[in-house]
Amino acid sequence: MPSLRRFSLWSSLAAVLLLVGIIVVRGAVPDSSPLPAAVSIDASANRRPISPLIYGMNFATTQMLRDLRIPINRSGGNSASAYNWRLDARNAGRDWFFESLGADPAAINDQFGERFVALTLDADAIPMLTISMIGRVATLGKDRQTLASFSVAKYGRQLAYDVDGLRDAGNGVLPDGSLIVDNDPNDATVPNDPQNEQARVEQLVQRFGPSSPGTPRYYVMDNEPSLWHLIHRDIHPVGAHASEIAEKVLAYSRAVKSADPGGLVVAPEEWGWFGYHYSGFDQQYSAKNGLDDAPDKKDETGGMDYVPWLLSQWKAAGRPVDVFSLHFYPQSGEYSEAGAPDTPEIALARNRSTRNLWDPNYKDPSWINSVVSLIPRMRQWVDSYYHPGTPIALTEYNWGGDAIMNGATAQADLLGIFGREGLDIATRWGAPDPATPVYKAFKLYRNYDDQGSGFGSTSVEAATPDPDQVSSFAALRDGDGALTVVVINKQLERPAAATLKIGNFAADGQAESWQLAKNTLSRLPDTRYSGGQVEAVLPPQSVTLFVLRGVSSK
Repeated sequence: MPSLRRFSLWSSLAAVLLLVGIIVVRGAVPDSSPLPAAVSIDASANRRPISPLIYGMNFATTQMLRDLRIPINRSGGNSASAYNWRLDARNAGRDWFFESLGADPAAINDQFGERFVALTLDADAIPMLTISMIGRVATLGKDRQTLASFSVAKYGRQLAYDVDGLRDAGNGVLPDGSLIVDNDPNDATVPNDPQNEQARVEQLVQRFGPSSPGTPRYYVMDNEPSLWHLIHRDIHPVGAHASEIAEKVLAYSRAVKSADPGGLVVAPEEWGWFGYHYSGFDQQYSAKNGLDDAPDKKDETGGMDYVPWLLSQWKAAGRPVDVFSLHFYPQSGEYSEAGAPDTPEIALARNRSTRNLWDPNYKDPSWINSVVSLIPRMRQWVDSYYHPGTPIALTEYNWGGDAIMNGATAQADLLGIFGREGLDIATRWGAPDPATPVYKAFKLYRNYDDQGSGFGSTSVEAATPDPDQVSSFAALRDGDGALTVVVINKQLERPAAATLKIGNFAADGQAESWQLAKNTLSRLPDTRYSGGQVEAVLPPQSVTLFVLRGVSSK
């Protein structure tokens, strides 16, 4: 039997070795030497115009629109589904105890009507306004009193209620966990129809003039209709059938264009992967019965996925939709409205998951468990089932991490992907605070010098060996002919030794550099480059914009 002292010594040594092993395996001792990163740029290859509308936002203020030179601003989200333009009132749905309340003129996220159009036009941006199709809209009590869809006084005690506001507003869930299903929708809402929305658009036209190619206005057909039975179950408790959404888009688009013939209709605004493939009715059915024999897919769409089927129906009806739109949020914890803390695992997932937008070889590891390749998929859907060349839009997206540099590197990656892949419109959900890194990532692309300078307007080829660690995008800029190159070091703790190898552009010239690192956007010293090569060591979690002055050889 070994002595206690010897046993203790070997135990301590084993513990140390085990700890070292764990550290090495987990990567807790990072390699501090810069990662070599070759960036290959060809200014004559894969040229594609970049739509300026990819730099859009949801609920941006006039000041933000001007500062970031944001060209398009969307008013949408769950409250927009039941917005009553006559009362300037909204119903918050499940997001806030199903309350109908008056819109706050001072709150940007409460702007769903004329004020939103005015504040957007004041910045020379294009408004995207959501049209309610759900069938009912908010109403108010005497003196604009807030009303509850699930009154505690009327329907009894519920699992939760609004302790900070209207204490009579419950969440519609009984103490035993069952849902209140017999509520009267007239408690807090009133009926709505296409004629009422047409009158709304007519009033907008009277005040702001009609839409035209020079002054466009986009009309979004409601918000995530396949989730109405969850978000707005007080007024639409049964999941929407595929046929309901197909027919409603036809009816409301006709109403919009009767009032504003030049208005641009945007649909179907579906929420994500499940909502691309299954109607609301099938999603609700699947919660209890699974997806086998999903009724709508079997009986209404003839086996077709939900969104492609919608496109085919609208094509047969004369193509009333001008822009094909979807929403997408990553599903591995990257985005959290609850403000869940970021971890290194989530940061690495955020670095990878931007591949969902473009990579045909990337299988999403979340519950999606499939290749998304969203932008090429959207293009293929409109080309196959609707009309080739129809603009495609991502009107809600958010990769989270607003307050950290990992969120900024992801946002910069997304903006580069949108331009390279040919997306037509993108509006980020949730306008970031100007003090955050994500806001500054937008600024780097749109107005890095406060003089209106930004990333170029014609995308060209830029490639790196591993875009999960270092990604890059390049574009030629109108006016001065500069080649602009964004290099994103996504690595959490390791610098990158970037070597830009530039083809079909001036081999020698001046390189201007702007860098976002540690939440500071700054100009680095200008340098000369030669031999078609630029070298720079980039900090971890940084975004660097190189502006190369010269004349393209082609």
